[in-house]
Amino acid sequence: MDEEVCQVSSELYTEHDYGSSSKPMINPKNTVSKFKFKYPPPPPKVDSDGDLIVRRKKKNTREKLGVIEIEHSKSTVLDLVGLQIWRGALLLADWLLYNRETFKEGHYILELGSGVGLSSIVAAMFTPVFCTDINKGGLLKLIKGNALRNSHLTKHPITVLELDFLSQVLPREIVATLEKTPIVIAADVVYDNVITQAFVRTMGHLLSKPPKRSIYVALEKRFVFTIADCDAVAPCYEYFVECLQKLENIEMEEVPLDFPQYFQYDRVKELVLWKISSTFEDEI
Repeated sequence: MDEEVCQVSSELYTEHDYGSSSKPMINPKNTVSKFKFKYPPPPPKVDSDGDLIVRRKKKNTREKLGVIEIEHSKSTVLDLVGLQIWRGALLLADWLLYNRETFKEGHYILELGSGVGLSSIVAAMFTPVFCTDINKGGLLKLIKGNALRNSHLTKHPITVLELDFLSQVLPREIVATLEKTPIVIAADVVYDNVITQAFVRTMGHLLSKPPKRSIYVALEKRFVFTIADCDAVAPCYEYFVECLQKLENIEMEEVPLDFPQYFQYDRVKELVLWKISSTFEDEI
């Protein structure tokens, strides 16, 4: 008798109603979810004397809202969890919206382990993006479909490329533009120790190339109770931090999650955002 295959599902789908009437374009077995978000207010302006211009809210003015629609699987085996959407992608999307004014013209953002592409779509509203993942389970085709579905939102191109952490080979398009890529992002890529180890090696490779850059990693600590520890522990997260600490010539810090929440999801206390930076003196 064949061993039963274990399926996993993101907790996200039970938190809010993300239902959409749109139909999947890539795989008829997929579903399409609708993620609403609030556009951040315009940045403050100053007058000719350098004084802050106070913006007064007009009566009956509604917040500007947007919607991203994503085709994805609702349940997969562990090897294909990238076909789903997890909370870390929405946390990273919030961070991107909040920091949109810091993205410089002529620069790129690189996303590692992009999954179904939600964070890359948000980033492409403000800057060109290289969106990468392993070409498994039709994932790259799904990313391209989601980018096309939301092309009315993005103002910059999304280039979808295969990047397998286990191969340690960067696509030539990324190598050619690495000097203009000061920001690398990733979400929900820590769930298997072999992949985590390869992911951190990829990070180390990117951070070893001048000029200085930072990698932002959003993830959720997943606790399990073990008899050995007689306590609830987060082994995948702890192994990730352990691997990070072995990298040389880097700085690492946990980013406070005090920035606004623009997307609708439960920002649980287990969510974290790490910033890992190279220590070169030169700046992009």
